[in-house]
Amino acid sequence: MKKQLSKYLILFASISLLLSCNDTQDELEIEEGITEHKYLRILISDELTTELSLVNPFLDEVETFNAKFAKSALYTTESGRFAALIHRDNNFTETFDSGYEFHGDHVDVRGTPKFGALVGNSLAPTHFKSKKGELMTFNDGDGTLSIGKESDIHTPGAELKTIDAGILKHHGAMATFNNGNYAITEKDNTIPGALPERVKIIDANGNTMHASTIATTGIHGNATDGTFAVFGSKEGILVVESNGNQKLISLPLGFDTAWFGTIRETAVNGKFIGYTRLKGAFLIDVEEEKVTPIYESTDIMHCVTSFNNNKLGVLLNSGTLKVIDLFSLSVVKEVQAIDSDFEPTQKPQIILSERFAYITSPKTGELVQVNLQATGIKKIKVTQTPYRLTFIGHENSIDH
Repeated sequence: MKKQLSKYLILFASISLLLSCNDTQDELEIEEGITEHKYLRILISDELTTELSLVNPFLDEVETFNAKFAKSALYTTESGRFAALIHRDNNFTETFDSGYEFHGDHVDVRGTPKFGALVGNSLAPTHFKSKKGELMTFNDGDGTLSIGKESDIHTPGAELKTIDAGILKHHGAMATFNNGNYAITEKDNTIPGALPERVKIIDANGNTMHASTIATTGIHGNATDGTFAVFGSKEGILVVESNGNQKLISLPLGFDTAWFGTIRETAVNGKFIGYTRLKGAFLIDVEEEKVTPIYESTDIMHCVTSFNNNKLGVLLNSGTLKVIDLFSLSVVKEVQAIDSDFEPTQKPQIILSERFAYITSPKTGELVQVNLQATGIKKIKVTQTPYRLTFIGHENSIDH
């Protein structure tokens, strides 16, 4: 009888603790790795159909929507509330709303998940960025930018505005500075092919504020913290400051012809991730002009930063996932996340939250959820041929 009474007392205490406040519930979830945050979702596009899967990992539920076209690239906006769907081959961009608005310490529900009214019509929109409440695409078809505001996503008839900076068409990129200007790549045709050779700074009307001072033989990949815009180039790491200053940081010894074709932001200003499949992932400190190895390998399938930019997820071709803390540069999780027998024509894609990794399985039409707080892998049935995925919503479980 005493044992039974003790069980009831423990159960009652546990229930009281869980109901006492949402903050405590959130702490328990983090400590025990119970579940994903209540207001975080995963949006997944399909390679062959217009179907979109909106996964709610908190409740293990999946909603289905239909985009305008198949095979869309997906990106999260700066606020986290919205997503952009880029249809490069169809010259079209559309927007999607999670319905979750973040207010510093809690989340307000603003209706149900749905498409936004804001769209973009441009030639080959390819590169996407979102800063200072804006959505932006670089349009490879004519070298223009398309820009819109998150606040206009539900404005009837809203379209992304075109900025023409007089740049030749190329496979380009751009970055937003805190002062409202933009760093944008430009092509001067000193090298053959689609890659640009320079970066200049323009204002919101396309006027040149600071001309390029450094020429390279190819640029690809970029990131910004608002003060520094960092680009991968064959000559080194091109750093462009908001005041117009430009410099090149040397690549590590032994890189030979390798260079960083991917640059990612971290949670720390002035520090970025450089990645090349020929060498691996490196931490770039633009102020110290220092490049530090994070994970050196030629066997990396994907290298992504977490939703909060605190961690780096490295998915190897073997299916092994390594999660690295970007403050200590130490491996905090290593697990065999997926099988290595995926279809070679469509590789799995990965995104990383604080608690879980999510990996698409194009072969089985599933989303693989890997617990980063504890041991456990779960599979969720989604669209038949998952193509790209992104987070939408917030890493928060607290209601208004």
